[in-house]
Amino acid sequence: QVQLVESGGGLVQPGGSLRLSCAASAILFSFYDMGWYRQAPGKERELVAKITSGGSTNYADSVKGRFTITRDNPKNTVYLQMNSLKPEDAAVYYCNANQWKLNSNYWGKGILVTVSS
Repeated sequence: QVQLVESGGGLVQPGGSLRLSCAASAILFSFYDMGWYRQAPGKERELVAKITSGGSTNYADSVKGRFTITRDNPKNTVYLQMNSLKPEDAAVYYCNANQWKLNSNYWGKGILVTVSS
């Protein structure tokens, strides 16, 4: 059974940093595009950052220069380093694995990030 398990969330002060991790199991991880999405209360889920199977990355404009997505294929893990956090970054963050050629799309359960003083 495919599992995406997020970790590393929590409470951080504005200007602080967090690193989210997403460990994947039961998928050919290196073949999947991996992404981080977030959903704040009352808002739609939005893409934060994505890294393709080939290592190309793209970011939401709101996080460019502050967030970095990386992947470690041998560890089946994708990371999101979040720096200079703002209150508007507070949300539930979801890990996503997508491989359109296999018509496969998976989501983690989400992890809460709170940015508050």
